[in-house]
Amino acid sequence: MADKISKEARSRNMSLIQSKDTKPEMLVRKYLFNRGLRYRLHDKRLPGKPDLIFPKYKTAVFVNGCFWHRHGCRYTTTPKTNTDFWLDKFQKNVNRDIQNYEELDEAGWNVIVVWECDLKKDRREETLAELYDKITDSIK
Repeated sequence: MADKISKEARSRNMSLIQSKDTKPEMLVRKYLFNRGLRYRLHDKRLPGKPDLIFPKYKTAVFVNGCFWHRHGCRYTTTPKTNTDFWLDKFQKNVNRDIQNYEELDEAGWNVIVVWECDLKKDRREETLAELYDKITDSIK
C-alpha cells in the first residue's frame, strides 16, 4: 500500500514528534511536584535517560508512549505502510528498553514505567496516586 503523503511531508511529520516534555510526561511531573516530590530530568548519566529520577529514592521513571514502546494496549498499532521497517524499529525500541531497565536494576535503581494509556482521564488519578506511592515506598 502506497503512502498517502509525500516522503518530505512524512519526514516533517515524524520530526515533530517529541521525545521529552510530552503531555503524558508533563502530567506526571506536575502531579509529583505538587505532591512535594523533587526530581531531575533526563539524566544522561543513566541508561536510557529516564524521564524523571528521584535520587533520594534511587528511582527512575519512564513515561512511555504505548505506540513507540509497544505496550500491547489498543494504542499499540502498526502502520500499514512500510510494515517491515516499523516492526524492526519497534523491536529495537523494546530491546533497548529492556536493556536499559536491566542496567538500571543492576546499578541498584528502582525502575517504574508509566504507560501513556494509563494517563487517560478515566485512569489518571489512580495511576498517579499509585506512582507516588511506589516512589515514596522505594527507599533502599
